[in-house]
Amino acid sequence: MTAPTDDHPLRYALVNELHARPFPQLGVPSHVIYLAIKEPHDAANRDRALDHAHLVDLLARHGAPHPLPGITHYAGQIGRHTLKWESHTEFTTYLAHAPGVSARPFDPAEAELFPADWIAAAPGKRIAAVAIRIEPLPDDPLAIAPQLEDWFVPESLVCAWVLDGAAVIATDFRIDPAGQMRFAAFVRPGTGPGRVGRIVQRICELETYRAMSMLGLGRARALTARLNALDPELSALVAGMSDDTHPAEETLDRLLAISADLESLAVQNSFRFGATGAYEAIVTQRVEVLRESRFEGRQKFSEFMLRRYDPAMRTVKSAEARLRTMLERAARAGELLRTRVDVERSAQNQELLASMDRRADLQLRLQHTVEGLSVVAISYYAVSLAGYLTYPLAKQMGISKEMAVAGLTPLVILGVWLMVRRIKKGMGGH
Repeated sequence: MTAPTDDHPLRYALVNELHARPFPQLGVPSHVIYLAIKEPHDAANRDRALDHAHLVDLLARHGAPHPLPGITHYAGQIGRHTLKWESHTEFTTYLAHAPGVSARPFDPAEAELFPADWIAAAPGKRIAAVAIRIEPLPDDPLAIAPQLEDWFVPESLVCAWVLDGAAVIATDFRIDPAGQMRFAAFVRPGTGPGRVGRIVQRICELETYRAMSMLGLGRARALTARLNALDPELSALVAGMSDDTHPAEETLDRLLAISADLESLAVQNSFRFGATGAYEAIVTQRVEVLRESRFEGRQKFSEFMLRRYDPAMRTVKSAEARLRTMLERAARAGELLRTRVDVERSAQNQELLASMDRRADLQLRLQHTVEGLSVVAISYYAVSLAGYLTYPLAKQMGISKEMAVAGLTPLVILGVWLMVRRIKKGMGGH
């Protein structure tokens, strides 16, 4: 049926996405092998075609049909196992399940469904590997106690009723010699395969997102070490801002260098810390939807997370908050220093302008002095020339040379002064 033209072009695709990844359907007994692979660096921008090629390689080993390129999820058969593959933002997951359980609990041969050489050739590294053994719950739930003691480390054993008593799940959150994290699910008779599948899916998601969120812990520790080195230097700069022995511009340069380091650290860690917060929320939500209750005095998943997982998350949040606080401190100190530098530069500019005014005044006085001397010098030569010109006439009139020069001098000086003034006025107007 053709979609109505008034529908958004992505409406059907978005609705179909809600149903694209259904929970697996598992009977009892059965076993599950789960694998999550993550590119160690910049996984969000990885080449997803390599993930697809790696899936195709596994399917080819079992003679299974190949999926179309560009898909983000796949379900099919590989031998007697049903395989479910999904591509996520930072990792890909492989969940395989089959009816029945091995005679040897958590037999490493079950994990050989994903061959070691195939895992080694993966476009990334293994971030999670889970083996789940699903068995029927005995009429007397206490009868599983010997199995719990045999399969798991008592000190870290977690065991609880889940989904309102539908099953008992147990783990010790430790990696066994085969590289798998073991989970056991003892399912009450009458529990449907869909409900068993939801339990398995939540177990796998719980472990995957726990591992992904704890990637932030290593970043937080490295960041803390770097902040421990920068914090005293930043504090010393802030404390010394009122000290006039160090020029403000020099202090500002050092502060800008620290701010640049802090901004670089923020850029390097922002994605990982953001992802850690998102993954932590998923882990918390997955624990809640298990609707667990205590099994024979054993610690619950929520209690284990509170004691062992939450401190790691608080460490990440503390490092992130400390970085943010130091960035804010550096920004405030930078604003204060820039204000101080601006004030000092303004004072220097005022002094420079006053100095320029004094220079201009001196230059004007010097100019007036030069003009006066010029008038005297020009007048001296002009009087001499005028004396030569008027002397014959003065002699006929019976006037001595000295008297003639004396009479000409004021007139010549006045004429020269008027000429100089006119020239000066003309140059000023031009």
